[in-house]
Amino acid sequence: MIGNLDYAVLQQIWWILASVVGSLFLFLTFVQGGQTLLWQIGRTEQEKSLVINSLGTKWELTFTTLVLFGGALFAAFPKFYATSFGGAYWVWILILFTFIVQAVSYEYRKKPGNLLGASVYELFLFINGSVGILLIGAAVGTFFTGSNFTLNAYNQVKWTNPLMGLEAAFSLFNLSLGLFLVFNARVLGAMYLVNNIDFKGMADFEARVRKACLMNLIYALPFLLYVLVSLLVMDGFGVDKNGIVSMVPYKYLGNLLAMPQVLGLLLLGLILVIWGVVLTGIKSSDKGIWFGGLGTVLVGLAVFFTAGFHDTAFYPSKADLQSSLTIYNASSTHYTLTVMTYVALVIPFVLAYIAWVWRQMNAKKLNIDDVSENKAY
Repeated sequence: MIGNLDYAVLQQIWWILASVVGSLFLFLTFVQGGQTLLWQIGRTEQEKSLVINSLGTKWELTFTTLVLFGGALFAAFPKFYATSFGGAYWVWILILFTFIVQAVSYEYRKKPGNLLGASVYELFLFINGSVGILLIGAAVGTFFTGSNFTLNAYNQVKWTNPLMGLEAAFSLFNLSLGLFLVFNARVLGAMYLVNNIDFKGMADFEARVRKACLMNLIYALPFLLYVLVSLLVMDGFGVDKNGIVSMVPYKYLGNLLAMPQVLGLLLLGLILVIWGVVLTGIKSSDKGIWFGGLGTVLVGLAVFFTAGFHDTAFYPSKADLQSSLTIYNASSTHYTLTVMTYVALVIPFVLAYIAWVWRQMNAKKLNIDDVSENKAY
């Protein structure tokens, strides 16, 4: 019975569930990536409309998953939620703002009497896909580089940097992780467009989309290599059996070696992303998104597991090591996690429904006629 599960087991289960949601979000950033490709691949108004209308059927999924990720962290790890959102609020406000202008853009880009013009809303979409994803990557990077906060005996947070979270983007590691996610989202966006759009009679347009997939993988590689090498050699935030946090040399390399299944997820994920690019950019297949998407999810899981498991502080403090948060000192009570776990049993059914709806929506590829008949975006 779930109610008889050990407290530590429940905490680990909920870190896994939160990691799954966060990793699914990374896959769904193909929407943001596709938005940033708009001016590069769309040279005519028809081509732009095809891109916007293709992405417009899925943009709510990304935002909803981001909200779900925040909600899961709030319920399962409230101390982390309060510390990060209560201290690093400028970075989260800016991220939220980029998603607000995204929603506005899809709603008003083609509205009659649009005072700003379609190009302004297209700029907003680019900001959402670039600045928004970059800052999310920088925020995830702080799981490894640490943040500038302290907690007192009453768990009140004090942020020690006046930028209130925005300073994360000035770390080379965090910035590199953010830029990798931006370019990976562009790779996924190109894969999705190839899968969703009927390019009949538009060979040049299709060639540009496929080339964008290949080129953005090349752009992503330097940032990926920097992140991987840094992760393997950097000191990490370890926690001993008494809950004392200290700096441990090669901590994250040690985590990967101690958890070979996580290392396997990382390597398999990267291979799948590369294979998805090969299918899309070289072999002229439209199935690359499924390999690239699954690969992105696996890489995301490896990142979250490396940050949270094996006696590691997943939200470390650079200002006060002992204020660092682990999945054990930041979680909800045993009762709360138990109730949430019962509720989580419906998740497979929700995912099955989403998969069914997705299949119905994508049963027929989008073409020029569909755009002519439906100018919703």
